[in-house]
Parts: sequence; structure tokens; C-alpha cells
Amino acid sequence: MQTESQSKPARVHIVGRKNSGKTTLVCELVREFTSRGIRVATVKHTHHHHELDTPGKDSHLHREAGAAAVGILSPQMTAMFIPSDRELRGERRYEQFESLFADCSLILVEGDLSSAAPRIEVWRSVVSEEPYAATDSAIRAVVSDDAVGGLSCPVWPRNSVRNIADQILDLIQAGISSH
Repeated sequence: MQTESQSKPARVHIVGRKNSGKTTLVCELVREFTSRGIRVATVKHTHHHHELDTPGKDSHLHREAGAAAVGILSPQMTAMFIPSDRELRGERRYEQFESLFADCSLILVEGDLSSAAPRIEVWRSVVSEEPYAATDSAIRAVVSDDAVGGLSCPVWPRNSVRNIADQILDLIQAGISSH
């Protein structure tokens, strides 16, 4: 949600360990926000190298020839391949997306514990003994149906996506955003 002082979409990160349920929650939140008429964009953060284009295809050949950016336009989908600017560090890495997602009110990022943007952790006791929030006070909330105590942030019940969405909107409205 953009406030008057924001010219970019608000950005919130959904973080947690592998198999904690991040992707499921992001998809549920996208459906919930979309049902409310909120335009949502998503970014999947990864530390791994992925070849997103298909070697040998025209778009890949364009990139190999030196194109600064390559787009694919079809009747159903538009895609862009833009090399990561290795000079961009920290929050500046998201600037490429923010300009492309200017018509959205909210960007949900799956992952990136290092971000200074608001982070909400998905935690399950079968995945790890304690949430990251136990040692990372910058995490704004933990989403879990498991008993967890001693945290400096609230724990939101996992079974209510509507409530989680409301809480995220409250965080954004309170100005606890990266912008």
C-alpha cells in the first residue's frame, strides 16, 4: 500500500527456513490481497544461480549478443531478462523491480533475511527448534500455529490468512516500511 509519502509500492518480506511454508503463505496472501482489490507483485529471492532463459532460444541469443535487456512478449505473458547489477547492494537491489511494479500497491518478497524492509517469519517447530526472530529483533512478526514464546515480536496464528493480511496492512499504514 502506497502512502502519500511513498512513490514506490510497499515491500514486505516473508522469510523462514526451507519447508516452513513461505511459498504457501505468499500465495495465500496474494489471493487475499487480490480479493480486496489490492494489486500485488511478488519477488522470489534466492542465493542460487538460476538460468531463467532457455539456452539456444532467440531471447537467450539476444542476451549473448550483448543486449542490455531482453523482453519476451506473447498474447498471454510478458517477461524481461535484465542482468543483475552487481554494483547494487542491499536494498538498492530491489530498485529494478520497484520501477517495473509501479502500478502495484504491495510487493511481497519470499525470502531475503538480510533485507532492512519489514520481515515476517513463517515458523514451524517440525522444521526448526526456534524461529529466527528469537535472535533477530528486526523481524516484525512470526506466523505460526505452534507454541512459541519469549519473542520481542507478536505471533500471528497461521490459520487465519485474513488476519495476517490485516496485520500486514497495519504495519504498512504505521509506516514500518522500507520506503
